[in-house]
Amino acid sequence: MSLHYPIEQFKKFKESITRFMMVYKFALDEMETKVKILNEEFHLLHDYNPIEHTKTRIKSPESIIEKLVRKGCEMSLPSIKRNIQDIAGMRITCSFVSDIYRISEMLGRQHDLNILEVKDYIKNPKPNGYRSLHLILEVPVYMSDRQEHVCMEVQIRTIAMDFWASLEHKIFYKYNQSVPDRLLDELKAAAESSASLDLQMERLHKEISVMREEQSASDLNLMERIVIDNQQFTIPTALLEMIREDK
Repeated sequence: MSLHYPIEQFKKFKESITRFMMVYKFALDEMETKVKILNEEFHLLHDYNPIEHTKTRIKSPESIIEKLVRKGCEMSLPSIKRNIQDIAGMRITCSFVSDIYRISEMLGRQHDLNILEVKDYIKNPKPNGYRSLHLILEVPVYMSDRQEHVCMEVQIRTIAMDFWASLEHKIFYKYNQSVPDRLLDELKAAAESSASLDLQMERLHKEISVMREEQSASDLNLMERIVIDNQQFTIPTALLEMIREDK
């Protein structure tokens, strides 16, 4: 059943909702820029890039209202802002478990980000086996006439964790949330296997990294070159001497 409002009143409603939702989009834009910078830094300074990919989403107005009803909160825009902290969401998928905490620490050191809550489902997995690190962040958004502090959720997980979570969601969707106990047990066992795989792959990565560093140290020609934005530069001897003197 649709509601009917005078056209001018409807326009005001629409403008209010648009203004409310757009700040969450801007918060995601700022976070994407921050993560892109970290991504580039890893790419330039390390032999591998731990950030495999990122994904963002904004909850639909319908999902926001449904969550507000479930929480028994007042129906108003200020109430939504106070009580729903994951309207804007970002997922960062990493190569290894250590990268998850490394990226979390880097975000925590950014003075304009305020970490309000940390939920560590890696050290303390959910009963179904779900693993991920969840951060609730407050992001400053600078508008033309004001500054907004916007809450958003950042989930950081490995490829294996993300793969498991994606399949678990599909299975629950297929069974309409009512999954047989046998499959629940198998899902939890699969989550434990996924966690073991993460540990094994990280151990292999560390061993290979040590071997690569030993090989690079013996290659003086390689050590005297840097690559930035796909351009290769030779480091002049005078610059090397200058850096040595600064130390």
